[in-house]
Amino acid sequence: HERDDCMNATNTVHLLRHGEVFNPDKILYGRLPGYRLSERGEQQAKQAAAFLAERGIGYLVSSPLERARQTAVPIAEAVGLPVAIDERLIEAGNVLEGRRGGVGLFADPRNWRRFVNPLRPSWGEPYLQIARRVLAAALSARDHADGRDAVCVSHQLPIVAVRRHVEGRRLAHDPRKRQCALASVTSLTFVGDVVVRVRYSEPAGATPAGSVPGA
Repeated sequence: HERDDCMNATNTVHLLRHGEVFNPDKILYGRLPGYRLSERGEQQAKQAAAFLAERGIGYLVSSPLERARQTAVPIAEAVGLPVAIDERLIEAGNVLEGRRGGVGLFADPRNWRRFVNPLRPSWGEPYLQIARRVLAAALSARDHADGRDAVCVSHQLPIVAVRRHVEGRRLAHDPRKRQCALASVTSLTFVGDVVVRVRYSEPAGATPAGSVPGA
């Protein structure tokens, strides 16, 4: 009966996107080191922490990248938990990182060979690979939370990919239509290993138009 109880238990894992990054040169920074939260990003992290602290958090884990770890700090302080690190929550791999973002990426002939297959995508880590690793990280966080909620601090594309995956939607999509604002929370509710509900919240508000690029 203990196994049946585990299979029928309901647990929620909150996928938190990090706050705004200080990036005045509008670089597509990807996994590059040295990109920290802006002042507004630090405030967004505090707003997310206040929202999540009311949800009985039993485990807190972050992507290894600095902007995600910074976003986790106010949560750790609010709920009295250490911040674990899980490499599976890291930003998507992208061969274009280090270049300026925006339409210039597509206008530069040197990049054209990277855009031949938007379904894979040919410029970086495949969507399905991203979704599977983030889902595995979420399940691991669920198990560590010991019946309470868990928080995973990650990045825009990893969160969008796993959400589309569990909702049964096509993984290829228009990046301009992603529902994943800065410091937003995408909550996956599990029964056993199956996601039965997805909820989305913006405790820090909508991302301002014209914000610096990044994930």
